[in-house]
Parts: sequence; C-alpha cells; structure tokens
Amino acid sequence: MFENPIRESPAPETAYIVRTFPVGPLQCNCTIIGDPVSKKALVVDPGGHAQTILGVLAELELKVVAIIHTHAHLDHILAAGEIRTATGAPIYLHESDMFLWESVEDQCAMFGVPKATLPDPDYYLNDDHDLGCCGGVAIHTPGHTPGSTSFWFEESKILIAGDTLFKGGIGRTDFPGGNYDQIVSSIRERLYTLDDDATVITGHGPATTIISEKQSNMFVRA
Repeated sequence: MFENPIRESPAPETAYIVRTFPVGPLQCNCTIIGDPVSKKALVVDPGGHAQTILGVLAELELKVVAIIHTHAHLDHILAAGEIRTATGAPIYLHESDMFLWESVEDQCAMFGVPKATLPDPDYYLNDDHDLGCCGGVAIHTPGHTPGSTSFWFEESKILIAGDTLFKGGIGRTDFPGGNYDQIVSSIRERLYTLDDDATVITGHGPATTIISEKQSNMFVRA
C-alpha cells in the first residue's frame, strides 16, 4: 500500500557503506551502514518497506548483525519483525521506549496504518553501548521519547539522530513521554559536543551537520 521508489540521501564520504532512504507510511529515514570488508551491517529504523530494505542489503551484499532503533514510534519500527525473520539479526531498543513498542497496534490505529505485530526486542540499548559494527556507539538522547537514542560513528563522523535533531529543528515533545527540557539538554550536552563537521542523518528529511545546527538551529543553538 505504501510502496514507493527509493529516494536516497547523498551518502557522506566514509570508508563504510552508508545508504539512507525513506520508508514506510511517514517516510522515516532508514539507514544501512556496513563494513565493505567484513560485510557486516546495521539496519537503523526499519519503518516499513521490508522488501525494499532487504533488496538494498542484497544489492550491497551485506549481512545484518543488528536491527537498531532510535525510538519506538511506529514509523521507525514497522518492518523490524520482517527484517528479523528474513535475516535472523537481533532487534535492539532502549528499554524506556518499551511502552511505545508494546502499543504499536494502538499507534497504527491512531494514524490509520494497517495493524502491525512486532516481536519483543532481543536486547536493550544502553548509553555508550558498543554496536559491534562500523565503530558505532549508542548515545541515550531522551526528550522526543524517554528512550530516544542516537548512534555515533566516530571514525566516519556520522551521527544518526532519529527524531531528536533535524535540519533547522528538533523532534516533537508533545507525544506521550516527550519532554522539551530533556531534548534540549540531550542536543546541547550530548550531540553538540561531537565533531563540528559530523554529518547528521535525521529521522526525516535532509541531512545536516553539527556545526550548521549549532549556528542556526532555531530551537537549540550552541
């Protein structure tokens, strides 16, 4: 019902393979980041279009070692079960967002999206969690949701920020569990301390950089 052609964002220059493209009913940015040598890869925020995601993995000849989520709003999680079934890779989520994960059917009803049933996550993400692939580490950045988590790849200077930080904006905090003071603190104290020239892959829309947001974000400046 929601199939669409891939419209990929330009990939940052890095030794790793990085593909970002919108998926699902609300066009969440799904990112695949993989090691061209080991062929290990992470799938971040599989919000829909499972066959599209699997097709990109096959094209790149990558093996998924983890399915990781920036948070548990429906548009970032809908294809997680299908990707897990197809690849055998474990699902990761911050425990503080389990109340959202467990209410995915209610979220679907709220947005008029066909009902989805998801398996429980295999593991919980923690702050500074080593992702075991491409040098990635998890950063707990609550505010959009209690369990919102960003993924930092220091060697490549890539930050996958989910719905915490956008180009010129920040994530909404008026949904259940949202907290404006927390998201501002997460951005200022955790994300803005990263490399200024780091590429920020956002949860929706175009990528940006840390320095650009520090200088011009109308909600949170350095």
